[in-house]
Amino acid sequence: MSFTDVFVRRPVLAIVVNLVIVIAGLQAISSLSVRQYPRNDNAVVTVTTVYVGASAELVRGVITTPLERAISGADGIDYIQSESKQGISTIKVRLELNYDPIKALSEVTSKVNQVRGDLPPEAEIPTINVESADSTVAAAYLSFSSDILKDNQITDFITRVVQPRLSAIEGVQRAEILGARNYAMRIWLKPENMAAYNIAPAEVHQALVSNNYLAALGATKGNFVQVNLAANTDLKTVEGFEQLVLRNEGGAIIRLRDIADIELGSDSYDLEVAYSGQTAIFMGIWPLPNANWLDVLKLVRAEMQTLQESLPKGLEARVAYDSTQYIESSINEVIKTLVETLAIVIVVIFLFLGSLRSVLVPVIAIPISLIGAVFLMQLFGFSVNLLTLLAIVLSVGLVVDDAIVIVENVERHISEGMGKVDAAIVGAREMIGPVIATTATLVAVYLPIGLQGGLTGSLFKEFTFTLAGAVIISSIVALTLSPMMSGRFIRKNESERGFAGYISKTFERIKKRYQRMLNATLQTRPAVYTVWIVLSFLCVPMFMLSPKELAPTEDQGVIFGIVQGSPDSTIDQASLYAKEANRVFSSVPETDFTFQIIFPSGGFSGMVLDTWDERERSVFEILPEVQAKLHQNPGLQIIPVTPPALPGGGDFPVEFVIASTAEPEEILKIAQQLQQKAMASGMFAFPPIIDTKIDQPQTRVNIDREKVADLGLNMSQVGRDVAVMMSGAYVNRFNIEGRSYRVIPQIERVERLTP
Repeated sequence: MSFTDVFVRRPVLAIVVNLVIVIAGLQAISSLSVRQYPRNDNAVVTVTTVYVGASAELVRGVITTPLERAISGADGIDYIQSESKQGISTIKVRLELNYDPIKALSEVTSKVNQVRGDLPPEAEIPTINVESADSTVAAAYLSFSSDILKDNQITDFITRVVQPRLSAIEGVQRAEILGARNYAMRIWLKPENMAAYNIAPAEVHQALVSNNYLAALGATKGNFVQVNLAANTDLKTVEGFEQLVLRNEGGAIIRLRDIADIELGSDSYDLEVAYSGQTAIFMGIWPLPNANWLDVLKLVRAEMQTLQESLPKGLEARVAYDSTQYIESSINEVIKTLVETLAIVIVVIFLFLGSLRSVLVPVIAIPISLIGAVFLMQLFGFSVNLLTLLAIVLSVGLVVDDAIVIVENVERHISEGMGKVDAAIVGAREMIGPVIATTATLVAVYLPIGLQGGLTGSLFKEFTFTLAGAVIISSIVALTLSPMMSGRFIRKNESERGFAGYISKTFERIKKRYQRMLNATLQTRPAVYTVWIVLSFLCVPMFMLSPKELAPTEDQGVIFGIVQGSPDSTIDQASLYAKEANRVFSSVPETDFTFQIIFPSGGFSGMVLDTWDERERSVFEILPEVQAKLHQNPGLQIIPVTPPALPGGGDFPVEFVIASTAEPEEILKIAQQLQQKAMASGMFAFPPIIDTKIDQPQTRVNIDREKVADLGLNMSQVGRDVAVMMSGAYVNRFNIEGRSYRVIPQIERVERLTP
């Protein structure tokens, strides 16, 4: 007696077993998160330290190098890359694949805290964050623009109203403002007035520190009453800063307004953000790793619709870019393909089996197997993404094989005169070995792909395990439900009557014709061997000549532009040429809207195309046209690229590191030689990008130490005075309606046009 006999004799048990599979799968469908790609822990920890006014060389020596040495002692690090620029140090710690990013963040934070005392006191506290490789780009970007409000007013409204509400949405990891211009009290110093009153910049700095003081007084405690204390030791308004007393000599009071213009401005003016050419502020929405992206963005859109009622007059808010539109479109296409595949498989099965009753058995096995595979996806912690859906589509043709084998074998025994139940019992017994063998073979073929290491294994793990799981579930269905159904639905000699009989006769004729062709082929074996050997040898050159890539690039409806400006460029010059680039993007008929985030020496831009059904050209046909037009822009180098087909790698198909103990200048020369060789080969569309740049113009201020000493000063005083006037570093903060903002003294731009 075989275990399959139990299910044939007890149909209720067979139905219950398969109902359990269906119920488990149905409850899993609503709980699975929806993403574009499988999640993989290929994370980067970024340590950013701001040292306003410091040169790149100084930043490298006193901030980047000490931090790198400390961080390198943390576990789980693949490699570290750093960048030292004027006023800022950025260290990116690439973690080993699938290393716990939370643990790495804790270790890196601990290492940074160990050397914080060694950093310059003027440097800001390092900020540390971790992000996975597939979260470098937000799931959606929101645009806020106005022809009436200033950028700092828009930023303040977003910070106070929009950001808290969107961050509170279920499934949102963070809502980050891009291109923010926060309020700042700008103290625009007048060098002529300061000289006339004999007031040094350091004196202004000290006056701001001493007179804009946040006092924490505590509380009084009597026998029965307690009263909290507060004092107006801090300044909150432009008028308050204007009245600040710098010096009182013989009744002559010198106030801050006498040597400076004070305004409520922005903390930075070296940034411009534009949406379709209009000045804007962006906000990126990053969902949680285990969240359903489609549901999260639906909630974000609903919240944005609600926010429209509370927007200030003249402020426009819109969802500028939504990556879930591509995800939803792709999923719909996969579902459409799945339905078409099911229909084709059912028709093919019917044509071969010739009986609707026989077709019913494998047709029922298909959805049960696929729904069971969804339960396994939940069990393994997978998500609904393009690769798991592809596995479901491919498995349709595999999960029916076992059921078809069972049906044909039972039908054979019935046609030989055996009773239906007995035929089902015998037929199922005979097929136990073949079903298990074919299942094990298919699992053995696909499973190693998901077990391999590296990025490929991490990405295709969900694909292979889902496919193998569907095949395993199909074998369970084939050995439990299919024999029971076959023993009750199949009739004797049903394939010899009506339409089924016509199909059987047709296949008999095809079979006889095939036999004649096979006999003819066997009589000319040398020719067959020759063709076989030639085709086998041709596989080698065809494989070598075929293009190789991890996955084909998809039309995601967006073209990104990597912007590189000249090293001595100002925001005015970069903005001028960025507008020309925006006209290039907008000139393409298929453009829906454009976006730009421009810094003096670079930035990020791009164009979002109309939906796929609204345009005839693909993004790959549009890309060369855009590339040719952008190449004519003399002020900015903009490299248009499309998003990668799969996440987790670098920004470009090939990236490599040149490592040496030599100085950066020498390494850069070697890199430039490789760049020239690459362009001379004619194999590259644009020059390979070198991230190291030593081209920032710099003027060294040589201070006469003897004259400094004659004036009764020291180098610390001189350096501090120049820094206060030129660097734009903030002194302290002031409060407006529950939020703090920076106080920044600096001479006006017109006074610092040239060295």
